[in-house]
Amino acid sequence: MRKSEVLAAESVSCLNKALCHLKDIWEEIGIPEDQRLQRTNVVKNHIKTLLDMMIKEEESLRTRLISSIQTCRTEMEKLCLDLQLPVFEEESGISMLQQEKNIRTQVEALMKEKTQRMQQLKVLQDQDQDLCDILCCMPYGIAPNSVPSPEQLENFHQHIVNQNAEKARRYAEFTDLKKQIILYMQELDHIPETSFEKDVVCEDEDSFCLSRDNITSLKLLVCQLEERKAENEATCEAHREKIQQLWDRLQVPQEEREAFNEHMVSSRRRNLEALQAEVQRLEELKLLNIRNVTDAIRSEIAVLWEKCFLSTDQRQAFAPYFSEDFTEELLTLHDAEIQRLKQHYEDHKELFDGVHQWEESWRLFLELEKKATDPTRFTNRGGNLLKEEKQRSELHKSLPKLEKKLKAQIDVWEGEQAREFLVNGQKFLQYVEEQWELHRIEKEKEKQERHLKKSKQTEEDMLYGTAVRTPTKRRFLATPTSNKSRKFNATSSISSATSNSTMRSAFSGTVCRSPVPRPPLSANKGPAPRTPVGGKPPHPRLQGCNKENEAQLKGTPLSGALLTPASPQRNFSITSVASTYSEFVRDLVNTESVQSSETCPRPLTPRSSTTS
Repeated sequence: MRKSEVLAAESVSCLNKALCHLKDIWEEIGIPEDQRLQRTNVVKNHIKTLLDMMIKEEESLRTRLISSIQTCRTEMEKLCLDLQLPVFEEESGISMLQQEKNIRTQVEALMKEKTQRMQQLKVLQDQDQDLCDILCCMPYGIAPNSVPSPEQLENFHQHIVNQNAEKARRYAEFTDLKKQIILYMQELDHIPETSFEKDVVCEDEDSFCLSRDNITSLKLLVCQLEERKAENEATCEAHREKIQQLWDRLQVPQEEREAFNEHMVSSRRRNLEALQAEVQRLEELKLLNIRNVTDAIRSEIAVLWEKCFLSTDQRQAFAPYFSEDFTEELLTLHDAEIQRLKQHYEDHKELFDGVHQWEESWRLFLELEKKATDPTRFTNRGGNLLKEEKQRSELHKSLPKLEKKLKAQIDVWEGEQAREFLVNGQKFLQYVEEQWELHRIEKEKEKQERHLKKSKQTEEDMLYGTAVRTPTKRRFLATPTSNKSRKFNATSSISSATSNSTMRSAFSGTVCRSPVPRPPLSANKGPAPRTPVGGKPPHPRLQGCNKENEAQLKGTPLSGALLTPASPQRNFSITSVASTYSEFVRDLVNTESVQSSETCPRPLTPRSSTTS
């Protein structure tokens, strides 16, 4: 038996004992039966009322529990829906009181979760609103009355972080642009005029709205100030160039120029005003010195004519250049012409520079060609000959390339200008071809002159004898002269001087009266000078110069040979001289048998020299 049933039985027993005890008291007192019945009825009613009241209270408690369970269940379902959580599953087989307690506890937990989420949402919304006010952007897209999910709160928090980063970036960009604006305004001596400029320069930085439109407006303002600064600098630079030109034309003293140097560097408003005033002053002074200024401009025009390769006709086309009526109108025409020439030169500077480069290269090429025909170049020290040959080889390669490049540029120029490109009144390419043709003709002329001179010299040698000239070239450093050779040369010279008083020294120029044959090399008994073993062979370019000596050694008489009186059978008249040098040599060979008894010592020449 359960305790509640025991307690109920005890309550009934107590009630029965109380009624018995009341009955005993009523009997002892002597209360009549009807009164005892009445009193018993009162006790019954009182107990019944008390029990009814207790039952009613318990029933009310049951009703409250049922209502509470229903309310909590409804609220729990709503919270689960708001919090986006699964519905709470109730336990089965439990009492109503436990059920109500479990549901109420779950509702309290859900309410706490909702409150925390809403508090986080409120904080994030407040931060987002502040950022929206600063950045002038729309609030984050979340309903303010709805309960956010954890993912939504995380996304909202990340959005706030991004907005803070964007705020920091815009603020840094704003401060940088503000510094530039203030600097440009100071350089331009500009005072903020519009409300936007005042907000940027004068107001607190934290109160400035960092919207995209404002940042764009700041950039636009910076660009405008940059353009104004660039315009000021360009204007100041134009004024400076004008002032410099006027100073040079008017021959302004250096002291006066130095006093104005302060405004020749900066480009602020006061500098611009000072430059404008100086230009105006110099223009007025220029009108008072029109002649001198015009002459100075004409000098500049002449220089530009040379740079632009204008022909005489093109120069004479500018008639004011030759006018002697110096007026303001004439000066204006000269100013316009020099500006036109400067612009023309700047537009085609690359082409003109290329023509100048070709002329310089051509001049250097002609100089090297001239040096190549100079015989004294072999005596130069320091490797100049090798440098000249290398430089001439480079010019041979670079000149055609440069001409090809200039031809392409000239074609473009002529296509743009619709006229021919002239250099000194002549087409440039035609001018180049003429220069090459003149160079070829000059080379051919020099070659013919050399042939003519050589032919004339040959005829003189046939008529009057060979003139031997001591070479002026220095001895090869690696070819020392042996003592034995020197001794033989001295002995030969002495014997020659003794046998023939009409002969001069072997190393001086001696002209024989008539060509006399000499014995062959085998007939000469004197020892021939020997070249030391350690000596270097002759230079290849010099070997051709010794061909004449080699020919003489084979059968022609040398200058300085011992002359013998002419015998009747060996007398030659001028008319008997052979018509060519080869016939002359053949005749000499035919007469060698006649003079076998007579020997004529051969003069020696230095080993390192050649006979011209």
